[in-house]
Amino acid sequence: MKKHLSAFIFSLAIIVASALLGNAFINRHQKSGTIDVTGLGQQNFTSDLIVWEGNFSRESFDIKSAYSELEKDRQAVTKYLNSKGIPSENIVFNAVNTNPLYEQNYSSSGNYMGQTFKGYQLQQSLQIESRDVETVEQISREITELLIQGVRFYSQSPRYYYTQLESLKIEMISKATEDARLRAERIAENSGASLGKLISANMGIFQITGQNSTEDYSWGGTFNTSSKEKTASITMRLSYAVR
Repeated sequence: MKKHLSAFIFSLAIIVASALLGNAFINRHQKSGTIDVTGLGQQNFTSDLIVWEGNFSRESFDIKSAYSELEKDRQAVTKYLNSKGIPSENIVFNAVNTNPLYEQNYSSSGNYMGQTFKGYQLQQSLQIESRDVETVEQISREITELLIQGVRFYSQSPRYYYTQLESLKIEMISKATEDARLRAERIAENSGASLGKLISANMGIFQITGQNSTEDYSWGGTFNTSSKEKTASITMRLSYAVR
């Protein structure tokens, strides 16, 4: 009796497993019933905020003399920038950095013989943040005029930003979503189906690159600050049901 019952249960298990495997094989060849598309939104724009930095320095054996000369340079820099249309309240001077200077001494045979104190180097940097992009941009190129006054000024490349970035991002999402929807409609139409409801929507990485540049997109997002003229882009991945 028990042998017959065991045989029956074993046979039933084989039948059920066969049915499940057969069903899985059939479903594997059925359509998923969805259309997955990726849309792109792009927009060119011009930066409306510029950040520019530079620094100047003095060297002297006596630290008080070095500081006195650096203070004269700071006044000369301020006067120059004021004459170019930059108000004093827009000029941010950072704290003075003090570095002792040493000369390394070696014997004629190349053996190290210690170092000699040569004085101090004092350096001060400044930063200007302004909506007047063109004015500051021009100053960053012409600041070397201070060399004529004896000011050793070193200018860095300006950085460019956009203050309406959040509004721009929303606009890009709208464009990318519309682009994806049109792609899905075309695919459904060419397949003889009709587009159903939206199942899911996933936003890609927001990218900002310089216009007409060869910058590569990155998985974490590219945020260009070296170009005044930029291109913003974002992708949207949508999944639609089909009927």
